[in-house]
Amino acid sequence: MNRDAYERYLACFNSKDYDGVADFYAEPMKMDFFGVSIRSREDLTRFYTFLHSYVKESVRVLNFAASDTLTAVDGIVRIEAICDLTQDVLDANGASAFHPMEAGQILEMRQFIFYTTKAGKIVQTECALMPPEPSNI
Repeated sequence: MNRDAYERYLACFNSKDYDGVADFYAEPMKMDFFGVSIRSREDLTRFYTFLHSYVKESVRVLNFAASDTLTAVDGIVRIEAICDLTQDVLDANGASAFHPMEAGQILEMRQFIFYTTKAGKIVQTECALMPPEPSNI
């Protein structure tokens, strides 16, 4: 996936166009991150509809690299809670590894996202987080 295609993908994600996001994936999907496993368009829509009813999420690209078989993104994922997101709600929606948030809380995390591609479609997505930088306080 070249940079132009990734920008279209990211525009779909940032605008909550889950069908548009799913169109970039081969079926069955293989998206695994922080204990969440997505295998279909329906899984993707269900999970992100849940998550984005509690938080605003966006991705800003810092670095980008791509080949015919892999797209790698080094970015900042910004998450802003629009209402309280409790551990009980996370657990009930298959997101137990996510952290509870209070309304108004903002997290910015440096994340590495790797998209394995085949014939122009994403066949697997994997993510890793950088540990937070120590506070200078």
